[in-house]
Amino acid sequence: MQFTRRQLFAAAAPLVVPASVRGQNPPSSRLTIGFIGTGNNGYGYLTPFMKDPRVRVVAVCDVNREGPGYWNGTVRGWAPAKRLVDEFYGDEGCAVFTDYREMLQRRDIDAVYLGTPDHWHALNTIHAARAGKHIYGQKPLSLTVRDGRRMADAVANAKVVWQTGSQQRSDVYMRRAVELVRNGAIGKVHTVRVGLPGGTPDFGRTAEQHQTVPVPDGFDFNFWLGPAPDAPYSPARVGVNYRWVRDYSGGQLTDWGAHHIDIAQLGLDTQTSGPVHIRNARGQFAKHPVYNTATDFYFECEYESGVKMIVGNKERGGVRFEGADGWVWTNRGRLETSSPGIAAASLPASGFRLPYSRDHEKNFTDAVLHGVPVVAPIEEAHRTITIAHLGNIALEVGRDLRWDPRRETILNDDAAARLLDRPYRRPWNPEG
Repeated sequence: MQFTRRQLFAAAAPLVVPASVRGQNPPSSRLTIGFIGTGNNGYGYLTPFMKDPRVRVVAVCDVNREGPGYWNGTVRGWAPAKRLVDEFYGDEGCAVFTDYREMLQRRDIDAVYLGTPDHWHALNTIHAARAGKHIYGQKPLSLTVRDGRRMADAVANAKVVWQTGSQQRSDVYMRRAVELVRNGAIGKVHTVRVGLPGGTPDFGRTAEQHQTVPVPDGFDFNFWLGPAPDAPYSPARVGVNYRWVRDYSGGQLTDWGAHHIDIAQLGLDTQTSGPVHIRNARGQFAKHPVYNTATDFYFECEYESGVKMIVGNKERGGVRFEGADGWVWTNRGRLETSSPGIAAASLPASGFRLPYSRDHEKNFTDAVLHGVPVVAPIEEAHRTITIAHLGNIALEVGRDLRWDPRRETILNDDAAARLLDRPYRRPWNPEG
């Protein structure tokens, strides 16, 4: 059964709505924010934040002044971002930086948006947290398991607000699916199927531009590489397609695993833990002069409870929870169940409810200004992306893994355990 939006809202009622959503914000409340990384998602998220009257974007930062290679071949960088911000506010007040550490020194900035490639997330987060900035950080959280732990610890120690850009946690259909499962609507869960995309789509329209060429004027490629290994410049390597290079990202497995594995973890109530075994990993890797992430993949996760989670690009896209009394499947904007009774089930008055959110960016602003809970905290994002990283490690070493989610280590396999971290290129330091 597919659920309509009207039916979904009716079944989910009553909802607890925080005062900030009911328009009770103090009129003087204003969150000042700087954007670090204005290429792919960074540029795209400027407008949603600017449309909130409680927010003012005051600065943008990128190592690229302006150039192609982003979503659908579009041109982005700090110059287009500044033009967008200044045009929206009708002035020229948006400051520009190419070194994010200089932006972090500004005391008039309350928060930062992190839209950099994955290999930069850890250092960006550590430095921002130490500067006392609240952080909206894009997914996937980290490049490695150890980086994720460093990030989560830095945020916790600094006591700043963090929202992961896993916006599916604010999707009403996915929230309903999780609440149905957590309240026993399908009985005891035994299997979860997570379907992710495969391949290395040419989002930036640069895949064929893999030959080494001079670095474009206005692009600090050495800074873009940052802690990653030194490499020759080619358009295929940067822009939106960076995610197909393992030095900078984990391919579709981390890019989409950060979304769908996240919902699976939430539905299983394992969002601060994880599986104990990774089994039967198999896949294929890109055959390209630059791209080398997995294009076809499958692996199984076994939890201490005996629940099995299957992750693969041949599974139906989204998340399917299978229980003793039926199943629930969800994807963005969709919810299906094995019977009408499950879809229309009323949740117990004292049953499990997720923290309220129907707008991911506003939830972050509410958290900073009014102390409401964020719906995508960093510890849970770390646990989610850890599973994707373990899948990639199992694919690389070609054998099953035993994982200890309490100590966050791979057991009895030193070679695999070494892949939980990566060396940083000098002068960058993994401790920030």
